[in-house]
Amino acid sequence: MDGLKVVLVTGCAKGGIGYEYCKALAEQNCQVVASDIPQRIDDMLDLKSEKNIEIIALDVTSNESVSSAVDYIISKYGKIDVLINNAGIGSTGPLAELSLDTIRKAWEINTLGQLRLVQNIVPYMASKRKGIIVNVGSVVGLVPTPWAGSYCASKAGVHAMSHTLRVELKPFGINVVLVIPGAIRSNFGSATLEKLGNSDWKLYKDFKDSIAKRANSSQGSKSTDASIFARHVVKKVLSSKPPKQIVFGHMTCLFGLLSWSPLWVRDLFFSTRFNLNKKV
Repeated sequence: MDGLKVVLVTGCAKGGIGYEYCKALAEQNCQVVASDIPQRIDDMLDLKSEKNIEIIALDVTSNESVSSAVDYIISKYGKIDVLINNAGIGSTGPLAELSLDTIRKAWEINTLGQLRLVQNIVPYMASKRKGIIVNVGSVVGLVPTPWAGSYCASKAGVHAMSHTLRVELKPFGINVVLVIPGAIRSNFGSATLEKLGNSDWKLYKDFKDSIAKRANSSQGSKSTDASIFARHVVKKVLSSKPPKQIVFGHMTCLFGLLSWSPLWVRDLFFSTRFNLNKKV
């Protein structure tokens, strides 16, 4: 096993980017451990037919589940060379009305879930004086949008943690890579839209269609194919000198421009796009 890189990927159900990460890593002759919550194990079964992919149950919100999974991988393979913190959920709705329980769940999975994996795996990587941690953020972690403040904030948290971890873990030979995807074609939008369901907005009842549009906005016809995105990221991560950041996918240029724009320009753009120019 010393010859193969052992890579743990979270959030690997079929239809998502994690699933494509696993296939791309297997193509690069890595030993891949694909994981997701127990309820979604059946959605990973197709990966078992791929060479060098093992599937396990792992709930990023559970200390016991994460600790057990990491211990299992270390006992079987002796190491974890790369962690790809991919698990995440959408969280759509106006912040003034979105329930704190919904917001808390997004943070627990998208932000603390990543840190939970880091804290469990770092001791093993530090003992080897090498390793790569890949945290998945988002362009909306750089430039937050209306109707998705909960999700944007959770990803901004990932960005802040990653920039801190990159410096703090350098003495132990551990590289931290922040992935900043643009609009990537996957089942993420439909899953977010489904969770939105029949939300009964009060102040924002007149904006229901606009809120639903935001939930699926990353899944336009020009969105980057998930397999192309995954292969690009994997190639960079496995290179001899992994980059500190990987920014890739549809709309990353637009959000890059918005990040440098005056706030009035950004506000005008989003107000127009998401129907927030009208008075109620």
